[in-house]
Amino acid sequence: MFTVTRESFDSLARLREHTPLIWNCPFVLPVWMSTWWRQFGGDSELSLTAVRDDSGVIGIAPLKIDGDAASIVGSDNVCDYLDFIASAGHEEALCSAILDDLKQRNVKRLNLGLLRPDSVVMTKLTEVARARGAEVTIAQEDVSSEMDLPATFEDYLGALNTKQRHEVRRKLRRLKEAGKIEYTLLNGDGDLNASVDEFMHLFSLARDEKARFMTPEMETFFRALAAAMAEAGLLRLGSLDFDGTTAAMIMCFDYNDSIYLYNSGFDPQYDYLSVGLLSKVFCIKEGIQQGKKRFEFLKGNEIYKQRLGGKEIPLYRCQIAIA
Repeated sequence: MFTVTRESFDSLARLREHTPLIWNCPFVLPVWMSTWWRQFGGDSELSLTAVRDDSGVIGIAPLKIDGDAASIVGSDNVCDYLDFIASAGHEEALCSAILDDLKQRNVKRLNLGLLRPDSVVMTKLTEVARARGAEVTIAQEDVSSEMDLPATFEDYLGALNTKQRHEVRRKLRRLKEAGKIEYTLLNGDGDLNASVDEFMHLFSLARDEKARFMTPEMETFFRALAAAMAEAGLLRLGSLDFDGTTAAMIMCFDYNDSIYLYNSGFDPQYDYLSVGLLSKVFCIKEGIQQGKKRFEFLKGNEIYKQRLGGKEIPLYRCQIAIA
């Protein structure tokens, strides 16, 4: 027998602290979802649905509802992939209870994405829905890249192909010979606003769609996200300084022994020194030195990700006509 309840972001935060649920990426954490919702929730109905059995909470479907359609809280322009939250071994039961609940509420469609192939939605919800006779449509829409981190930076370099290993070493040598360099990893302590100001400035110098992406609304979200994730102890801002000037910065998140590379910016006047690429190399090196197990380059098929050792995984969009 299952009980379905509507939760708040605060109650989800308490459940995260006190239950064995698997929050498998930063984009489904209560702190992330609540920050997104305040900026982008609009007129959608918030439906943070928890499912309980006699043992306690077995999972959560963090949904928003628009008319007769539901989707996971978040959007693919700022959330690289999404999922349900479940306790190990209860994924199928969670999905069955959620489909029952949505049908009772006259929700007819689930529009879900982006999704990893190992997500609860892809491995269990689609299976349960098909068994009920629902129409399930799945299409690959993007890719993400990731890699396991070895014990040492030299091991990392050794795992690259010969050409890329030579290129990384050559670029590092050229940068060091050109002037004084320093890579600093900030965790939100000190003057966070000043650090985020500098990141936003570098981001604005981009000559491509990145500059157009950072609208005033998006900047408000980024600043709120940085503050919230710093308070949660998850934010990392990497700063690559060249001769005392900030040449490149990255925004990443340290979660579950993984580094998630979220976004970056650099000063084009230092492009000849490959500061954009090397800021990511220094971030990888820092993660290895801290004993992290995985580096997530996240969504997008930019060529540098493969050159730095990332392995692509598909990301899917899924639609379910609830039967």
